[in-house]
Amino acid sequence: MFNLKPIALVSGTVICAVGFFLFIPLITEIIYKTESWQSYAVPILLYLIVGGSLVITNRNIDLKISLKEAFIITVLSWLLLTFLCAVPFLYTKVSLGIVDALFESMSGVTTTGATTLNNLESLPKGILIWRAFLQWLGGIGIVVIALFILPFLRIGGMQLFHLEGDDPYDKSLPKISSVIKKIFIIYLTMTITLIFLYYIFGMVLFDAISHSFTTISTGGFSTHDNSFAFFNNDKILLVAIIFMIIGSLPFLVLVQTSNKNLFAIFKDHQVRVFIFILSIAIILIFYFANNYIDGNYLNKIVAVSFNTISIISGTGYISENFENWGNYASVLFLLLMFIGGCAGSTTGGLKVFRFQILFKYINLHLRKMLKPHSIIAGRFNGKKINETTFESVMIFFFAYIMTFSASALFLSFSGLDFLTCISASASAISNVGPGLGDIIGPEGNFSSLSSYSKLVLTSTMFLGRLEMLTIFVLILPSFWKN
Repeated sequence: MFNLKPIALVSGTVICAVGFFLFIPLITEIIYKTESWQSYAVPILLYLIVGGSLVITNRNIDLKISLKEAFIITVLSWLLLTFLCAVPFLYTKVSLGIVDALFESMSGVTTTGATTLNNLESLPKGILIWRAFLQWLGGIGIVVIALFILPFLRIGGMQLFHLEGDDPYDKSLPKISSVIKKIFIIYLTMTITLIFLYYIFGMVLFDAISHSFTTISTGGFSTHDNSFAFFNNDKILLVAIIFMIIGSLPFLVLVQTSNKNLFAIFKDHQVRVFIFILSIAIILIFYFANNYIDGNYLNKIVAVSFNTISIISGTGYISENFENWGNYASVLFLLLMFIGGCAGSTTGGLKVFRFQILFKYINLHLRKMLKPHSIIAGRFNGKKINETTFESVMIFFFAYIMTFSASALFLSFSGLDFLTCISASASAISNVGPGLGDIIGPEGNFSSLSSYSKLVLTSTMFLGRLEMLTIFVLILPSFWKN
């Protein structure tokens, strides 16, 4: 049977952590002198008592875990985090229902950015900073999972990013701890830098802090209903463009980049392909859409670049209603949702490297058709790609498309139109945020959807963020057998 003590210890740590994190909105409400701070006091006390008890009870156990326990801990931690973080949406002045609170919380921790909230400017500052912080937390969380957990679980070809020495069954993990520490320092440094840049270019301090959280995490929650269109400032858009691109790059490669080797990041095949796809997308959209955008050529280039990187990175910020740019832009944006950024980044989507692996496999297959007895090996970033990796990527593609299709089908049962079903499903599974159409497009949100539709999309966001196979394996009866 499973060893429940490591699971209890991790669960207790998560509960305690959320309790400490809730001091952020509490302090914010105290600074702005509102009564809402009282809504956070009881959850903080409860989380610290329950979580602390679990940690103290299990603090001396051996953390050596099995593969099955790794799956359970990964899925359970993310679910537990979502449910715990939904509580402030229920008991503050926002007063969301249970389904809406879970939707908002899941959208936050998965860095999706879809929202059910309206009139953001009138909401308590504490809840606005809380939802922004959830995305910041989810961003660093998914980087850690992608680099140090998914490779061992052999999910979707992520074994290509396995680090030498980072064995989850080894009690001594000096290398993995060192890399996580460096990643966190980079993440925190970029967040602080963003706060400073947003502030000096025109945002008030509260907006600068909130948007720094949701930019580097490629999350997309804003403090204004109009998102970045509210600021009407090209300098702010340029800052966001730069940091959304950084957030789309592999953090492991960012760690390996130093002052002596500033261009190391561009040696990564995945990064080069991502920049190429992004550049082509911007050029194509600008060519077809520039007549629909107001302003001079610089304004148009900035607008197109901002919204394009926002969609492909899964951030979901909006500075223009891109549905007014013609059908070409809408179709291309829908395709970009699926592509996403690089593996090991905060972005969603299928990830660029999987498209590279798939095209390499197609190329190898075609070459073997010409020379059936030849032995041809594919390589990625200097590493040999074995058959198991090819199989993992193809299985992941199939699972991704099937999950997307099932989600769209389930949404159609609620009476939503075709475009809304397709774009909402694509947005949720790719953790993007806005969809297409009048309901969930750039000028709408998800508040008008039925509770059933919101539950479908909440599940889809969860599946997309944890790369669905991590969850599907728990359904197998054989998983629960000795």
